[in-house]
Amino acid sequence: MKVIKKTISTWLKNKKGGLLALLVIFAVPFFSGCGTQNNGYAVKLEIWGVLDESAVYNEVITKYKELNPYAVDIKYRKFSPETYKQELIDGLASGQGPDIFLINNAWLPSFENKIEPAPSVLMGEQELAANFPDVVSFDFMNQRKVYAVPLSVDSLQLYYNKDIFNAAGMTTPPKNWQEFGDAVQKLTRVDATGNIIKAGVAMGTTQNVSRFSDIFTMLMIQNGVQLPLGRGETSKIDQGVVGQDGKVIQAGEQALGYYTQFAKTSTGSSIPNPFYSWNSRQINSIEAFASGNVAMMLGYSWQGKDLKNKNPKLNFAVAPLPQADASKPATIAGYWGYAVSKNKVSTTTNQQGVAVAPVANEVRTHEAWQFLKFLTLKNSGKITLVNAITKGSKDFPVNYDPALEYLKKTKQSAARRDLIELQKTDVELGVFAAGNLIARSWYRVDPENTEKIFAEGIDAIISGSSSLRQAMLLMNNRLNVLMQVRR
Repeated sequence: MKVIKKTISTWLKNKKGGLLALLVIFAVPFFSGCGTQNNGYAVKLEIWGVLDESAVYNEVITKYKELNPYAVDIKYRKFSPETYKQELIDGLASGQGPDIFLINNAWLPSFENKIEPAPSVLMGEQELAANFPDVVSFDFMNQRKVYAVPLSVDSLQLYYNKDIFNAAGMTTPPKNWQEFGDAVQKLTRVDATGNIIKAGVAMGTTQNVSRFSDIFTMLMIQNGVQLPLGRGETSKIDQGVVGQDGKVIQAGEQALGYYTQFAKTSTGSSIPNPFYSWNSRQINSIEAFASGNVAMMLGYSWQGKDLKNKNPKLNFAVAPLPQADASKPATIAGYWGYAVSKNKVSTTTNQQGVAVAPVANEVRTHEAWQFLKFLTLKNSGKITLVNAITKGSKDFPVNYDPALEYLKKTKQSAARRDLIELQKTDVELGVFAAGNLIARSWYRVDPENTEKIFAEGIDAIISGSSSLRQAMLLMNNRLNVLMQVRR
């Protein structure tokens, strides 16, 4: 600091050196920790999320603080999945919520006005497309701005009980829905009174099938049903689409009929249904599969952990999701991304714990996104830090990959393309990682009410109170009303 004072004094006496002196003065605050204290540029960040324990983030936070002197403190808080969304809404409304928070990939339409998109100097359309599967850009971009970014992506795949398959003489899991239906018939055991002894698949109902709405939506997507893909679009799930043979088919009705057939005891004319393998009296699908009495279920990678916890001796495997058209493979994505809150009433302290004036909101959001860039994007051996005020930048060498270390700790399927490539050969996660590349999504203005609409339509089919056509028309109309209300 004495050198700086001497330089200033020299400049006052000899203006010829003024420009050089000013460059020195403004360089110090960006690349020196002491400069942050003097200028009050010291940011504390709080992250809110679910599932992960705080210990998962300890190392990456330590590494980042060593690189960036402006990030004086970063903390993570874990919330219960049951209460998280409401606590998040309340926290953001009060201005006392998080700086960074996790959102589900279906939540952007309802949280967009609460999120500050990434500054273009830190992350944009090209970075997202280069680093992640296409579904991430669909879910977390709007008007070419990045609103959230993931560490992990998950996709719906096929779980199957190897012991049940072996006992039935089946050597491979089904690859398409015709084979899937055949397998269900072969693997299901029903007694003389109609009680399900062994279920070929846990599928067809709503309340006791985990992520039933995703399964139903995936069937519609594979069938070519026109789901809304953006704000202002209307649902057309009741309309016909051109099939592989060039003929118009009622794809939505086919998807609904296929899903519900597994929970219907008869075909409607007192003829026993050969596909019947599940009903609303069964326990939850994950519990039932873990018990060893279900041959197949559709699920995400995180459900594999639940199965192992519930029954460590369960002999199961995961295969790629069956397809309607092998030339156009698709599954559905379910995952979380990190977003930055638009506004927050914040106070902070410097590195000595002395209270200083709160940083400008623009500085806070800039530093929050700068941390997310470090956390999620491929760094190629260096990271470029950008000063939020001066916009000056500097490259720092780094031999640490936060996303890779996160996946090692959590055993989750990868979001980044280069890490997906590494995971493809992983026995447990390879199927999910590869599936992330073909995962799809759609625009949901209100995920909770959308799920209710699907549940009531499916339940109406199971109870026999509605035809497939009537159910699809009603679901489509209700989805469009929801889109209008939340526009």
